[in-house]
Amino acid sequence: MISKTESITIGKYLVSPLSRPLDDGGYRASVSIRSGRGSACTDRVLRFVGRFDSAPAAQCYAREQGLDWVAQHNGAGPRP
Repeated sequence: MISKTESITIGKYLVSPLSRPLDDGGYRASVSIRSGRGSACTDRVLRFVGRFDSAPAAQCYAREQGLDWVAQHNGAGPRP
């Protein structure tokens, strides 16, 4: 089952951090980055390699990576 935290809107992007439980009790992180509307909507899903001990830890990592992606694609460069 995929667990999703609250989505964050930044300009034209909607960043949705996600976590998925693993068979060994850990969690995997991913993030959905959506832009546009209707038939012009684009949804990028970034899946990360690595294992996290909790769903919140995976979602925190996914959120940070999603925000960095948005910063880089908005012309602002990487976040400090």
